[in-house]
Amino acid sequence: MPTAEELLSVDSVRRLAGVLTGVHPMPGEWPHVRRAAEALPALGLSDRARHVRDALIADLPDGYGALARTFRAALARAEFTGWMVWPVTEAVAATAVASPQAEDFDDGLALLIELTPRLTSEFALRTFLGADLGRTLRVALAWTGHENPAVRRLASEGTRPLLPWAKRVPELGRRPDVTLPILDRLYTDGSEVVRRSVANHLNDISRADPGLAVATASRWSQAPDAHTAALVRHAMRTLVKKADPGALGLLGFSADHRITVTGPTPRRETIAEGDDLEFDSSITNNGEDEARLLIDYVIHYRKANGTTAPRVFKLSTRALKPGETLTITRRHSFKVISTRRHHPGPHAVEMQVNGVRHGRGDFTLTKP
Repeated sequence: MPTAEELLSVDSVRRLAGVLTGVHPMPGEWPHVRRAAEALPALGLSDRARHVRDALIADLPDGYGALARTFRAALARAEFTGWMVWPVTEAVAATAVASPQAEDFDDGLALLIELTPRLTSEFALRTFLGADLGRTLRVALAWTGHENPAVRRLASEGTRPLLPWAKRVPELGRRPDVTLPILDRLYTDGSEVVRRSVANHLNDISRADPGLAVATASRWSQAPDAHTAALVRHAMRTLVKKADPGALGLLGFSADHRITVTGPTPRRETIAEGDDLEFDSSITNNGEDEARLLIDYVIHYRKANGTTAPRVFKLSTRALKPGETLTITRRHSFKVISTRRHHPGPHAVEMQVNGVRHGRGDFTLTKP
């Protein structure tokens, strides 16, 4: 994961001030923006974008029109690109939504699609969605026919209910079906980046309304192109980990196979943080037909309060012939990482096959 400084850096904001000075000279060469650059090291990524946004508006406080003319002039310069564009899109959104001129709302959305090929405008689109959801979604629906895949992706990505790094739009969570017309137009898009956005968007919907997500994916599967199956698999990933029967059935995994699961058996009863858990398991198809199996494993992590919480990890997808046995050996790392704190004490591992959990191997984690 890139750091904030690797993305919206002090140097990139200084370069932004230089670009803007070239198209709109002013005393101090956009002084608020230059001062904002010096304050960035103490801020996280989203706060950096908002801080520079406010500086842009402070340097050119005459409202949306003046900013829009300046940013459109900057688009003529090739160096106006990359993460420096994020706070620019935020300034466009903030001033367009606040403008007393009704036409500035639509012009602000139009400016976002001019800017998005330089760096996605997905985060700034949230401001428009929060101000007028219906109006913004109607415009985004029209974007699905745009010739530029970056704009088509913006229609899907910017309207995701759970877009990472972005402000939440509560109405998208309460009405998960409201963006489906956009996704219906894009799930067979010719661009992989657009299709991946559609899959991630439907995965977001699955967290709020699993039935709606499965029904949508099923409808798409009945009118597929060459990429639909892969898109549906990616979109159903959260529901598959949760062993949702609708998602598993859609992907062709049945819980009705006659299988026997042995284990999982940890090779050591105690492991130290920083070591690997190594465990063995086997799966035998006792039926008369081939069994298509989605094989995961579940680690029950100990929490600070002494309880445990399961987390599912992908392992394999296999087809077993009648009488065939699959032998599995797996290593799972307990190295120290910043995104997970390990608590010493009892843990456990289970197998999960086509959404059904089998066996339980207990082990103890210790601190070195």
